Amino acid sequence: IAKSMWVSTFHSACVRLLRQEIERLGYSSTFSIYDSADSQKLISRVMETLNIDPKRYPARQFQSMISNAKNELQSPYEFLSKATNQFDTIAADVYTMYEKRLKQANAMDFDDLLFKMHELLQNFPEVLHKYQHKFKYILIDEYQDTNPVQYQIAKLLAAVHENLCVVGDDAQSIYSFRGATIEN
Repeated sequence: IAKSMWVSTFHSACVRLLRQEIERLGYSSTFSIYDSADSQKLISRVMETLNIDPKRYPARQFQSMISNAKNELQSPYEFLSKATNQFDTIAADVYTMYEKRLKQANAMDFDDLLFKMHELLQNFPEVLHKYQHKFKYILIDEYQDTNPVQYQIAKLLAAVHENLCVVGDDAQSIYSFRGATIEN
């Protein structure tokens, strides 16, 4: 039984699952994972292509907006649909081209590891079924630091057996900058 247990972070578990299933989303299983610096460089190149002034709109600002959107499960299209001003529209254009460039490079950023896992579970019932039955019992520690996409992944995986145990302390939440919310 111990050999079949998984002990990992959300991100590392998702990488492991994505390596097995990602071809369904048009990526190779050998996809690269971009760190923050790689993502920022790519966003800067996107901004250059779109003729966006980096002094007026820093790449880091777009990177943060894209990260927040992914953690809230917003695709570029959904992000654009919620745009309320010109800056949001520009950010949506950057997000859209950024995603295209990531896919062309067979790469994902750190937030995609969760976002794409959710997309697989949501859009491919056979994948969801497979992992719902693989993970009969799910324990999540430091639950106060989960964000909406992590909550949705856990909810989907636990839906069949309903054996989900979470442990957390709202006074120790440290990842609000990544969208973590105690409301989960």
